[in-house]
Amino acid sequence: MLLSPAIRRLRRVGPVPLLLLALALLAGVVGFRVSETAGLDALRDTGRHRLDLYAASLEREIDKYAFFPATLELERDVLDLVAGRLSSPHAVSRYLERLNQRTGTLAIYAMNLQGRVVAASNWNRPDSFIGEDLFYRPYFVAAAAGRPGRFYGVGTTRNEPGYFLSSPLTEDGEVIGVAVVKISLEQLEQSWATVEAPVLVADDNGVVILASVPSWRYATLRPLDEPLRRRFEQTLQYNARPLPPLGLTPLRRLSEDAELARLPSLGGAAAESASPFFASGLVLAQTAPLHGTPWTLTVLSPVAPVTAMAWTRAALSAVGSALVGILMILWRQHRRHLRALRRANDALERKVEERTHTLRAAQGELIHAGKLAVIGQLSAGLVHELNQPLAALRTLSGNTVKFLQRGNLEAAQSNLDRIGQLVDRMGALTGDLKSFARKSTGAPQPVTAARAIGNALFLLDQRLSRGGVAVSVTAADDATALCDANRLEQVLVNVIANALDALHGQPDGRLTLSAARAGDRVRIAVADNGPGLPDAVRARLFEPFFTTKETGDRETGGGLGLGLAISAGIVRDFGGALTGANGPDGGALFTIDLPAAES
Repeated sequence: MLLSPAIRRLRRVGPVPLLLLALALLAGVVGFRVSETAGLDALRDTGRHRLDLYAASLEREIDKYAFFPATLELERDVLDLVAGRLSSPHAVSRYLERLNQRTGTLAIYAMNLQGRVVAASNWNRPDSFIGEDLFYRPYFVAAAAGRPGRFYGVGTTRNEPGYFLSSPLTEDGEVIGVAVVKISLEQLEQSWATVEAPVLVADDNGVVILASVPSWRYATLRPLDEPLRRRFEQTLQYNARPLPPLGLTPLRRLSEDAELARLPSLGGAAAESASPFFASGLVLAQTAPLHGTPWTLTVLSPVAPVTAMAWTRAALSAVGSALVGILMILWRQHRRHLRALRRANDALERKVEERTHTLRAAQGELIHAGKLAVIGQLSAGLVHELNQPLAALRTLSGNTVKFLQRGNLEAAQSNLDRIGQLVDRMGALTGDLKSFARKSTGAPQPVTAARAIGNALFLLDQRLSRGGVAVSVTAADDATALCDANRLEQVLVNVIANALDALHGQPDGRLTLSAARAGDRVRIAVADNGPGLPDAVRARLFEPFFTTKETGDRETGGGLGLGLAISAGIVRDFGGALTGANGPDGGALFTIDLPAAES
């Protein structure tokens, strides 16, 4: 009865989603197994390489001192002392002290055949070996029997661990004493603390004597029976250390020298002193024997990265297989819906024809509105550009009346000539504004920059006088541009007028104009000492209808924001560029870059 609702739900879902789910799960399981196997193989190869490197470093460290005990046989005083023919050990002990300092070993000492230390490098220290009976040490037993001895143990005097190398001292082929060198492997162990995979060395008793994790030292890889513990108490090999188990639990053997094992996590002070690369949990334990010793070297490579990568690839396999199945279903549905889409397409075509007719009517209205906008822009520009010439005409006409009243006919005639020139120029200006939206049709001619600057300043003479602005002009004789004179004067009037607007109300206003030729270009610069251009204004400087002036300003012609936009278009038609920036000494700096006329 309880299975009935679940069965009904599965029937509503249908067989296709269930099939996709089963396919995805199967692909995920296969992907995980394949990825895990490949990852473990790669990890095992890396572990073997690490084993070789660590074993080589340990063997090199030991081999540096392997021959050293036998060299003491070359010293006659050493042989006489161990044979009992020399009563005072001081000379030999001082010799061993100097030798120990030079070689960097922990201790060097000589023993007689009874196992008593008769001379030692630490003779002058409170914990001196001299006089100790070490007959029970395995390295003495081996050397007394005529063969080299190797032994790792903890010193009974200073509780200092070290590796003992012993060699028999012979005379006439007979063993008369034993020479011993104690070396430290602590430096090698410290270098292991930075390796990516934890490493440990265990002796023939299964006790860890070297490890990259300090808390592992003197732990056991396997349980110790009671007879073995009693032997340790007699030989004091580990100086009564507790020898706890390491807790490495084997799980699955992969090969003769590799197995999966679980490593317990560390806690308390042990965790703080562990290697930064230590990782508890599942590890790949690989063990190899060390040549020339009964020791074994074990590398513990964390398996977590391999497992994480296997899960990632399993998820990708599952998603990929599900995606392939979904694509196949979508392809079938596509064929099913294709006929319906064709029928819908016919209906859409009819609707498109109806909407096309409506859009064409709307497009005509938009074109008409665009034309009205262009006409409004040109009309506003015309009002803006004729404002300054009209002001000059008013000034000239007023002066002419005064000159006629005074009888100064020559000055009046000069003013009337200038009025005529201004009228002609205004006519040319309206023609220029009318052609702003298209490229210039007039042929460019050589135009002297100094003359264009002078005409523009003349049109703005009244504003310059009223504002009290000091004007400085520097124009080179060879600064001749290839352009239209009227249009260049129009641009200069716009730029200078903007500079005067920036200097409005400033008591020490200065306007600097310069023109120079640089190669095949002529550059005209207009600089003022006003407040300069803010970043927000500089970004929209040449945008039509953008202005910071107030509408209706008598000085600026209404503030329509068309002056710089029109000027930039005029300069562009000449093959040049109009740019605006802040000057090095403050204020705004506008530069007109034009092609130069040939000399």
